[in-house]
Amino acid sequence: MLAELTATLEKAAAERDGILGVLPGLVASGPGWIPARELTREPYQALAGFVDEAAELYGAPRHVAAAVWWKTYGYWHTLPMALGWAVNRRVPLMRLEHTLVRPSDAGVTIAATEITVAVEPGDPIAGSPGTVVSDDLGATIRAALMDGHQPLIEALTKLTRLGRRNLWGSTAEAFVGPLMEDGPYQRAADLLRAIGRPVDGLIEPHEDGYRRRTCCLWVTLPDEEACSTCCLQSGRSSSA
Repeated sequence: MLAELTATLEKAAAERDGILGVLPGLVASGPGWIPARELTREPYQALAGFVDEAAELYGAPRHVAAAVWWKTYGYWHTLPMALGWAVNRRVPLMRLEHTLVRPSDAGVTIAATEITVAVEPGDPIAGSPGTVVSDDLGATIRAALMDGHQPLIEALTKLTRLGRRNLWGSTAEAFVGPLMEDGPYQRAADLLRAIGRPVDGLIEPHEDGYRRRTCCLWVTLPDEEACSTCCLQSGRSSSA
């Protein structure tokens, strides 16, 4: 069902010297993995572990480390959905209860105990085991985000007082970035529009690329400059 996506992810891993924050085959088992749901459970000890590691790595305040960690997590968790939509409209959904995480050289690596593939009516694999047929893939992706990202965003907000809008801004960019590597901005904009809030409206076209309307806080790290896509580059001020 996901052969073409797997090949795309394997190619991406090869281009990054094997450092990829999502397993190309998506499904994993065995020791070393932490259920993502554990990160959402108070008093957030598992999540705090990831945040504290990022804080030590970057020499950053806790809330900045959390924002940077989330940018990494959100990118890898979103990548299969973005590429699946772009490649052949077969979108792998990693539900929170199935998602696994572990520390890695990519910042964090993500996989799942099982996935469901959302497909459009008329797709040859529609109705096969492990698929769900959707008349609106954008709405299906939005539901997956609310299932998989919303609980973690709420946990990070309670743990570090980060602004929700800034965190959703990183999720929005996670959809746009991969699609811009080999396609026009309009394709990425179409996906964000199809998904709708809370990611639509947080990215805007700029010159040959795009700009965020929020800040991921990378610019506040010691000796770092604003990302090329940061709202601060255009003189905007971010909003929490």
